[in-house]
Amino acid sequence: MEIYLGIDVGSVTVKFAALSDADELLTGLYLPAAGRPVAIIQQGLGEIGRKLPSDVEIKGVATTGSARHLAGAIVGADIVKNEITCQAVAAVRAVPDVNTVIEIGGQDSKLIIIRDGMVEDFAMNTVCAAGTGSFLDHQAARLHMDIKEFSHRASAGRDKVHISGRCTVFAESDMVHKQQMGHSVDDIVYGLCRTLVRNYLSDVGSGKDIRPPVVFQGGVAFNQGIIRALREELKSEIIVPAHHELMGAIGAALLAHESTVRTPGTCRFRGFEISDAEYETSSFECRACPISCEIIRISQQGNVIASWGGQCDMWEAVAPEIKESR
Repeated sequence: MEIYLGIDVGSVTVKFAALSDADELLTGLYLPAAGRPVAIIQQGLGEIGRKLPSDVEIKGVATTGSARHLAGAIVGADIVKNEITCQAVAAVRAVPDVNTVIEIGGQDSKLIIIRDGMVEDFAMNTVCAAGTGSFLDHQAARLHMDIKEFSHRASAGRDKVHISGRCTVFAESDMVHKQQMGHSVDDIVYGLCRTLVRNYLSDVGSGKDIRPPVVFQGGVAFNQGIIRALREELKSEIIVPAHHELMGAIGAALLAHESTVRTPGTCRFRGFEISDAEYETSSFECRACPISCEIIRISQQGNVIASWGGQCDMWEAVAPEIKESR
């Protein structure tokens, strides 16, 4: 069996998707990064390897996400792709006539405008996290509930309680005030969902031509309150794909398959055995020019296997196989 593997390493979670030669999802993983991306990548590879039949052949591997270069160096990726491309490819695969992709993750969010199956425009969030999943996680913890209960209670909210949520501090103060006024927790929780959606649309969605069909991807798409708030704000149906939390990894795997078909060659995958290998990451400041880029290195047994981070390719030439394909 020929397999194509996609890995999406984000700030909060690490996602894996293994596709068959027919581009069907065979297995996937959604793991918390826990501030240990290298260890979680290795853990995930070990779990994926145990889930797949022993006679599989990995024909192509692609990585994406904020730590895509790190992941690519560890696993031996054939291609490294940005998140916009991977999310768009997966969305078009799931909903061929999609016009808008909303992707909200733990610490970043994206809006992708697609026309005729091609990316026409996109935007990502600024440094503010008020339109991301971490905003909801923080407020759920303050209310002493997990995110599943948060989602359930947001769905039950009836009154449209306005929560000032341009930042976490203001949101907390306003929540306390609304509780003191006698509003129910369900209504306040739904108010928080509406706040996140308003923040997202005013920041990431500002000036964008949002048209249906609208596809909602990312881990936050588990939250029924956010889906409801998006539907009300956009006055449009919101499509949530079956494996919305894995779409970045699925898109990466699809691109790995496409690349293999277009330019056949030997897969660089290092094997599932690397789940037991030891890696070391380090950084230094390049002094070759006044820009002074911070260069990231990853080593195995004292040997540098990849370097990246510069504005030129001076250090990336150490491991050309992980260069990002455009």
